[in-house]
Amino acid sequence: MTGSTSVAPAPDPAVVTAADMVAGHVGLDISCLDRLYLTGFAAKLQTAGGVIYFLRDHRGKPIASPALFEPIGEKFRRDIKDWAQANGVPVIRFKAGERKADVMSPYLEAAAAAGRSQVVAIGCAQEFQHVWTARKRDTDPGMCPQFSFTKEQRRVSVFYVYIFDTQMGPGFIKICTYFPYPVKAWVNGHEWAKQQARKLGLGFTELPAASPRARTPRCCSGSATASAPGTCRPGSSGGWP
Repeated sequence: MTGSTSVAPAPDPAVVTAADMVAGHVGLDISCLDRLYLTGFAAKLQTAGGVIYFLRDHRGKPIASPALFEPIGEKFRRDIKDWAQANGVPVIRFKAGERKADVMSPYLEAAAAAGRSQVVAIGCAQEFQHVWTARKRDTDPGMCPQFSFTKEQRRVSVFYVYIFDTQMGPGFIKICTYFPYPVKAWVNGHEWAKQQARKLGLGFTELPAASPRARTPRCCSGSATASAPGTCRPGSSGGWP
């Protein structure tokens, strides 16, 4: 008489997470914002009808033509560079493959050492952005030309306005120089926490891509939890040129 015996598979070892490994050994747990992007845009320029109204009624142009976009953008770019020159702010053109944070680090460090909120440098780059384009409609040649406006991805010029703020630490405001000129502000909660620790005279060790390791947990915890709604106001301390 023959038969077979089935062997039950061995149970999988329990999966150990990082939280399990440090359980019971944590002396300080801080909840803090990491990278924070704030997006800004002109609400009335987000529709084709709004674009036509802006060009005809606001700018006073009889024909709402996409040819009007470039002169506006060119003047803006020129005004930014003139402002930078008048205020002694360096304008730097980013090269392909460069890490922007590394290029701007010396300027941010110098501003931090000075202890004053300011614009430290302006970076220039070419990037793809969601901007307005237009195509001419097939209308009567004897009538004024008409255009259909649509949004598309186009490679355009952008400015990175790098700032140092005594409350928030380093950050930047990214400005697209083509219609409809969207902006994006970037701040870092870890940098904010480090600024608060410095003001309180707390020692800490900076960790790569992480929040600082504090030497005084109780005080640092109170500082980090102070980042309540309404506290994040990049640039609110004033003093920028």
